[in-house]
Amino acid sequence: MNGSPLLTMDGAVATITLQRPDKANRLTPDDLATLYAHIATVNALAEVLVLRLQSGGKYFCSGFDIGKIGDRLAIGFGTLVDALELARPVTIAVIHGGLYGGAVDLALACDFRIGVTGGDMFNPAARLGLHYYATGLQRYVERIGLDAAKRLYLTAERIDATEMHRIGYLTQLVEPGDLAMAAAKLTTTLAGMAPIALLGMKKNLNRIARGTADATEIARDCNAARESADLQEGRAAWAEKRAPKFSGR
Repeated sequence: MNGSPLLTMDGAVATITLQRPDKANRLTPDDLATLYAHIATVNALAEVLVLRLQSGGKYFCSGFDIGKIGDRLAIGFGTLVDALELARPVTIAVIHGGLYGGAVDLALACDFRIGVTGGDMFNPAARLGLHYYATGLQRYVERIGLDAAKRLYLTAERIDATEMHRIGYLTQLVEPGDLAMAAAKLTTTLAGMAPIALLGMKKNLNRIARGTADATEIARDCNAARESADLQEGRAAWAEKRAPKFSGR
């Protein structure tokens, strides 16, 4: 396993796997373009409700190739990360090891981040003389708060998984042996929700956090869910004490 990021599908679940474990899953310019295309592919598939980002080897990801910073790119790193945040499905970063540099923002763009004890992270931007792009700065402040964002950006401090969880970077922290089960449980839970409500609320929660929510669109999404066959199915399943069978209509 040593190549471009791989996209696989399994019903309502899509998985992107980073495949450069011998290079700590460092991302090349071509990888950025491939990841961006994978996200576009998944966005176009109405049946996909969950998108997982994972990798193999010792490290989750060491970010973008430092030697390529400043090069003209077909897809910029910030553009890719923003596309992941805006992805239509609910996203999960399955973080089995350390993550560094741009990978910290890549995982932060996901809706859920499951990490393991023994992991760590740091962002060496200030040490390299690199000023982060605006949406990356905003994402840190939105999701982990201003003080934590300053700590990570301005000091390039390395923090361990326990601290990552304490400041809210990790939404779940588990032992390494429990990661696969925890990721599978969350994936199954999300994939079992009513699609119209699930995807609409994911989109609008992110927009509210960023200050770009549109009250008219939220009302339209609420009405679409209220008039859906899935709401009727959900109510019936609740009354009958059974699992619902949603159709996305």
